[in-house]
Amino acid sequence: MSERLQKVLARTGLGSRRLMEDWIRSGRVEVNGQIAQLGQRVEDRDRIRVDGRPIRILPAAQSRHRVILYNKPEGEVSSRKDERQRPTVFDHLPDPGQGR
Repeated sequence: MSERLQKVLARTGLGSRRLMEDWIRSGRVEVNGQIAQLGQRVEDRDRIRVDGRPIRILPAAQSRHRVILYNKPEGEVSSRKDERQRPTVFDHLPDPGQGR
């Protein structure tokens, strides 16, 4: 079963789908030795590289989801990055290892 490349890359935790779309447009992504195209569909057997480095892709059915319950204290923001340098909830959450 094929999926859009940007969705597959986002699932690895490299970044958001929108960021992956930007990487694909800029030519940073290859599929089976060819520069990838935005909207391209890939399958489990395809070889994907970002900036020349191979990316290990897990099939969607094998990707694991974790749910974490976190009591956000006052003063923390729920954004990954804050332009005002305030603490974020992500400063205190465990590293997911893979994905976001």
